[in-house]
Amino acid sequence: MANDGKDNGEFSFVSGGEAETGRRGLPKIHTERTTAETERDICHDDSTTPMRARTLEHLHSLQKKRSTPTTPLTDAHGVFSPVSEAERQKQQLKSISASLASLTRETGPKIVRGDPEKKAEAHKGTVLDHHHFGEPILNLSDSALKFTHILYNLSPAELYEQAIKVEKGSFITATGALATLSGAKTGRSPRDKRVVKDETTEDELWWGKGSPNIEMDEHTFLINRERAVDYLNSLDKVFVNDQFLNWDPEHRIKVRIVSARAYHSLFMHNMCIRPTAEELEDFGTPDFTIYNAGQFPCNRYTHYMTSSTSIDMNLARKEMVILGTQYAGEMKKGLFSLMHYLMPKRQILSLHSGCNMGKNGDVALFFGLSGTGKTTLSTDHNRYLIGDDEHCWSDNGVSNIEGGCYAKCIDLSREKEPDIWNAIKFGTVLENVVFDEHTREVDYSEKSVTENTRAAYPIEYIPNAKIPCVGPHPKNVILLACDAFGVLPPVSKLSLAQTMYHFISGYTALVAGTEDGVKEPTATFSACFGAAFIMLHPSRYAAMLAEKMKKHGATGWLVNTGWSGGSYGSGNRIKLAYTRKIIDAIHSGALLEANYTKTEVFGLEIPDAIEGVPAEILDPVNTWSNKDGHKETLLKLGGLFKKNYEGIHAYQVQRDSKLAEEILAAGPTL
Repeated sequence: MANDGKDNGEFSFVSGGEAETGRRGLPKIHTERTTAETERDICHDDSTTPMRARTLEHLHSLQKKRSTPTTPLTDAHGVFSPVSEAERQKQQLKSISASLASLTRETGPKIVRGDPEKKAEAHKGTVLDHHHFGEPILNLSDSALKFTHILYNLSPAELYEQAIKVEKGSFITATGALATLSGAKTGRSPRDKRVVKDETTEDELWWGKGSPNIEMDEHTFLINRERAVDYLNSLDKVFVNDQFLNWDPEHRIKVRIVSARAYHSLFMHNMCIRPTAEELEDFGTPDFTIYNAGQFPCNRYTHYMTSSTSIDMNLARKEMVILGTQYAGEMKKGLFSLMHYLMPKRQILSLHSGCNMGKNGDVALFFGLSGTGKTTLSTDHNRYLIGDDEHCWSDNGVSNIEGGCYAKCIDLSREKEPDIWNAIKFGTVLENVVFDEHTREVDYSEKSVTENTRAAYPIEYIPNAKIPCVGPHPKNVILLACDAFGVLPPVSKLSLAQTMYHFISGYTALVAGTEDGVKEPTATFSACFGAAFIMLHPSRYAAMLAEKMKKHGATGWLVNTGWSGGSYGSGNRIKLAYTRKIIDAIHSGALLEANYTKTEVFGLEIPDAIEGVPAEILDPVNTWSNKDGHKETLLKLGGLFKKNYEGIHAYQVQRDSKLAEEILAAGPTL
């Protein structure tokens, strides 16, 4: 190997922009190079700007400005109780104890159910009752002399009490929501996400350039797991949630979340599906377990680590470990990644999409990156909301993966998003928002802590939510793009091959930052409209999408919510009222009756007329005064699509050249 970190297969850890000599003069940290070692190779999105706060006190000072129910437990004679209450609790604690036992320990600490503050007297002296004084005790560590209290599936009210008593930075806002802080990390850390690469996952998962899967070995995972479990076992109390993923009962997944913070427990209570009394009685062993020790850092000298944060997934062990970040979204998206692995093995398509249903049972899927209008367009008071973010499409139809919504709050207003506004009430978690110190009124325009402010609430807080969150097979698949280049039509009908191509591309184009005066549009591509979470190659999901669309007669649409009449700076944003008319015509089926004309370069089918939409804007070339400029920009965008697709096509050719050529042919022709 060479002797510098640029070409010898090693990293140097640099924290917070400090000198390469390391923190406080410590030597640089070198760690084993991963498959996707450079920033350009790692797919990441939702990354946030660095925290303004430099101390915990500073973070708390930024927070304030100056000026559904959990499952009740039945008694021993309850209709759902196959065993006595005492025996059932004993079985639950035994299962949790097994989850918390470290691999290198014969037993973990003693497990006690309930709040230690309420049960202090009841358990006084119980540790010593098991031994007589004077008897030798061999191989006994201090950890064997303590109790870890399990706070199991607490209600939102109980979690509020725990958060406010223990967690600094937790407050009740004027509307009853719980405002809290996620610490130094206010967004996901995709560069720190790792997946164990073993004999099975080496062949099954997508690795290499462009993939979100950064490898680690099982030994390193176990080191991090040991660190996380030991930290959790050292606490006086931990929170345990037993919940479900996927509203389709035939394909639901049982998950257990072990965490140190009431905030995390309430967040997952909202985001996962809450079990009924009967379901909790029969919960048994979970299919997947998360150990969230986010308050404790990973050891940066461990192989594969490049910071003090690590989010590690071991699919063989069915476990996930979180160290060094308290951002709750890591748990949500970690479970989404799990579903992207498990569901395709059952021939079920996992989708990063919104989903709603008309009163006649017609279902539509909405795909789109940030800023494309996915939330706005999938929220329709004339239709039922099945879900806002994560779904499965099986032989039974479509189903929501989650039990809640995780909405952005920046610049939130009652006028723009009334449903989200009204959902922020008791039981909702508000992350990193700023509020008035006296009135506790939240200022959603304030970005002092972060721009990535969020609200997590149960889906039943949305008035038109369909409960249970399932529906029949989709009739329309709508791909949204905010095209700041201004050359894509407001709407076009896609063939199956085109749907696969644009689904894999996951395109949008937004305006670049203006700090340096640059205002040229920047193209963004995120495979399957969620590249940070997929586990298999994008073409696997695209092929499944096309297969299901063909089988169930669904139609693909590409809808541009961006610019018309020119690129950003010369053209104008397409009016939301026109886009809503387009979506309405898709839902009603009226757009299928239109006459279509094929465009050049992208070969898109555009309709000649839509009720309520000016006919001249349907073909972008009509709205450009500079026709040569339109053609030049169109070719430029086509070139960006082809460049983005090169690596994906090369990967496909090695595995399914026929499918690869079919999808490639559906792309732009220069």
